[in-house]
Amino acid sequence: MIAAAGAILTATVVQSATAKTNNTQWVDPFIGTGGDGHLFPGAVVPFGMVQLSPDTDNPMRGVSPQADIYKRCAGYHYDDETIMGFSHTHFSGTGHSDLGDLLIMPITGEVKTSPGTATDPDSGYRSRFSHDAEWASPGYYAVELKDYNIKAELTATTRVGMHRYDFKDAEQGHVLIDLTSAIYNFKNKVLWSEIRQIDDRTLVAYRATNGWAENRPMYFAIQFSQPISNAEFINEDNNRYRCMGCIGKTKHSTIENKAVRKAAGKALKFVASFDNVKQNPLIVKVGLSAVSRKNALENLTTEVPDWDFDKVRAAASQQWANYLDKVQVEGSVSQKRQFYTALYHALQAPNIYQDVNGQYLGVDGEIHDGKSFEHYTLFSLWDTYRALHPLLTYIDPERVSGMVQSMLVHYQQSYEKMLPVWSFHGHETWTMIGYHAVSVIADAYLKGIRNYDVDLALEAIRNTANNPVYDAIPEYKKYGYVPRDVLPESVSITLEYAYDDFAIAQMLKALGKQQEADQYFARALNYRNVFDKETSYMRGKDSQGVWEPDFNPMEAKYMGSYTEGNAKQYSFYVPHDVAGLIALMGGDDAFENRIDALFDTHLSAEMIKEHEDIAGLIGNYAHGNEPSHHIAYLYNYAGKPWRTQERIRQIMDTLSSDKPDGLAGNDDVGQMSAWYIFSAMGFYPVAPGDLSYAIGAPQVPKVTLTLANGKQFTTVAKGLSEANKYIVNATLNGQPLLRSYITHDDIQNGGTLEYEMGDKPNKTWGKAIEARPPSLSEYQ
Repeated sequence: MIAAAGAILTATVVQSATAKTNNTQWVDPFIGTGGDGHLFPGAVVPFGMVQLSPDTDNPMRGVSPQADIYKRCAGYHYDDETIMGFSHTHFSGTGHSDLGDLLIMPITGEVKTSPGTATDPDSGYRSRFSHDAEWASPGYYAVELKDYNIKAELTATTRVGMHRYDFKDAEQGHVLIDLTSAIYNFKNKVLWSEIRQIDDRTLVAYRATNGWAENRPMYFAIQFSQPISNAEFINEDNNRYRCMGCIGKTKHSTIENKAVRKAAGKALKFVASFDNVKQNPLIVKVGLSAVSRKNALENLTTEVPDWDFDKVRAAASQQWANYLDKVQVEGSVSQKRQFYTALYHALQAPNIYQDVNGQYLGVDGEIHDGKSFEHYTLFSLWDTYRALHPLLTYIDPERVSGMVQSMLVHYQQSYEKMLPVWSFHGHETWTMIGYHAVSVIADAYLKGIRNYDVDLALEAIRNTANNPVYDAIPEYKKYGYVPRDVLPESVSITLEYAYDDFAIAQMLKALGKQQEADQYFARALNYRNVFDKETSYMRGKDSQGVWEPDFNPMEAKYMGSYTEGNAKQYSFYVPHDVAGLIALMGGDDAFENRIDALFDTHLSAEMIKEHEDIAGLIGNYAHGNEPSHHIAYLYNYAGKPWRTQERIRQIMDTLSSDKPDGLAGNDDVGQMSAWYIFSAMGFYPVAPGDLSYAIGAPQVPKVTLTLANGKQFTTVAKGLSEANKYIVNATLNGQPLLRSYITHDDIQNGGTLEYEMGDKPNKTWGKAIEARPPSLSEYQ
């Protein structure tokens, strides 16, 4: 187990020195919980539906300024000093707030029913805490709640959260359930909630919320390890209260008045009191379901039939070990901590969104039977198509099939007949741009992952890419670009559609549909239509072909021509045809100079004041936001991979660490972590779907990846050091590797990629045209 703050390094070293342990020892869930990482430290299993974690504040409940909403998207922030309680659902590293379902807080002494404020914690039920008495490891979280002298421990299965509360010397303990609490951006609205006590140890509850996802239901089954002594039902909704005819704030003894056991309303809270808690810790089990109370109870009794907290914790840890041990890394303590924590974060989503009986809530609002496949939610596709989904094709290709099937049923159930854009918990948010589900599906198909209806996949891809109701697709097809007078962010949308069209063309070509593939290859060249030769930037223009006036390539404006970026960044977004982009920008040397200018030109805060996501800056390069993630690798396409090697080291050294603020921006559901994993190994998927990986510069001495086919792919960086950051030469399975890229087959076939590192660049390696990563022209 890894302790927070100063105890981290010592604990890790001692553990590794005293026993043979698995790779969970290197994971520190607190990395990324500070700064703008937007990560939570709580208990979760790989791809789990439950993310049981502490909430340190909720800006929309009047406890901190609204400006802090973005900072606390995950419910927890390392800078905070109080905990409101523990809720069961959280986003991992997003730039938007929601979830925080069913907050539970253990209490001793007087029970307050409002959370209070961070500046005045005594006014509510929150408690102070210290990082010196806070612990986390994969599948486990614990903290000492100072104000109550309670040690709270959390663990989880896929669908169940488990709490253990040690009340220490207290004679009586209380558990507050706050159905009003949520991690919200602006709406903060509970549409309806209900809670019912069905026996002396068991509750069932429900609520529907209106947050980022509108009218989102969630059901809960809650069981306690000992009988409830007293139960208090509270409704704070303008004193309107329904509890079997009772009025107001009412306290019931479950022994004296067993008839009165339920309440319904928009502002419900429930307090369970327990006697004799000094003898044994109180254990609480919470099962979740988006379908029904019955399913929530079935999930609970199926996954956690007994009260053995330590057994559940050990099982969660073993699930993580099974995944983390697929990758063996050699390097420093800090390197291992960063790598394995990145892998831990990359394997938290998409989440299972399905009950043990196979049922799940579809985007049509209906209950569906998914017994034939595993159903997933949380598709942050504008972020994750770039590196996370390609990484999952190696870590767990079977799950990738389930994710593709989940996208396909989303398509079938959606009124618009669209693949997901940014969806979670049975709702499409239409957040961000592009139709990047087609990239995920095409990349999976081309890699041989095909355990789904391929004909349906092709139908969904075609309909999505030609859907007349989505983001100016008719205009894109008519003009070959999205006009700025039709839709904001028009340049970014055009560029991302063009890449997606390339991915579609690749899949069609593999299916033997060359004529149709050629149509999409032609659409993939639409990036040329927003390139302004006069300024040499991707620039917005209207439906009359008039370029955007008052053009400033440094400025990132809300509702401007770019999505969370500026022209300097987005002008490099042609991942599928970098050779074509180089030609537009004037050739190899001019292209190199343009990338240098991106990294070396200062970007003032005034230019990006409207976009919180533009973070992790090196000049105009913004590592904290996805449109920059591939750019450092583009020197390879100009025959200058040694420049990529310099930049990758620069990014790693300045924008990554193993501290709580060690991420340059929010993790975006694992994308930032996946970038780190690929880059540490020394290569990156610039254009998923072309089955190539541009070589960067390895950052750890050795990585061995065990593949699903039983083979191993190993990267070795001989002589790697602080000074030796350049690749002098490379071999693949003992044969000289002259190209600055590897292929999917190179990885899938197993073997060893060996880099010889030095302190001076080899400017001839990877320079030849035939040695450069492929571009669109090679697929036509």
